[in-house]
Amino acid sequence: MSELNVLGGPLQECGTDPLTGFYRDGCCSTGPEDRGAHTICAVVTVEFLEHQRSIGNDLSTPRPEYRFPGLKPGDRWCVTAANWLRAHRDGCAAPVVLAATHERTLDVVPLEALQEHAVDVPDDLGGL
Repeated sequence: MSELNVLGGPLQECGTDPLTGFYRDGCCSTGPEDRGAHTICAVVTVEFLEHQRSIGNDLSTPRPEYRFPGLKPGDRWCVTAANWLRAHRDGCAAPVVLAATHERTLDVVPLEALQEHAVDVPDDLGGL
């Protein structure tokens, strides 16, 4: 059975450059090993990256030992539902690609909050 997104359709790919996902398969798939629930496909912004660093989640510094390249604004990345929700509550939420966000996100984040920040990935990433 294929995994579903928050809209009830098939889970779409989030990103391959850099290669994202808990399983580094390009999708925000999840399973029992993914204790952090890396289920939200976010298009990271400067503001979001700064917020994450301020809460102890540095997403900008490369960590090769975890196959993590370090992110820059405009990258699509599977982020944890809890950290995204915290950023949302703090007014720093990253845009979300709903078709690539796993349905398990709804266990943590209300659909309405995700919809507030829903985007198609923009062609011009300069404003991020």
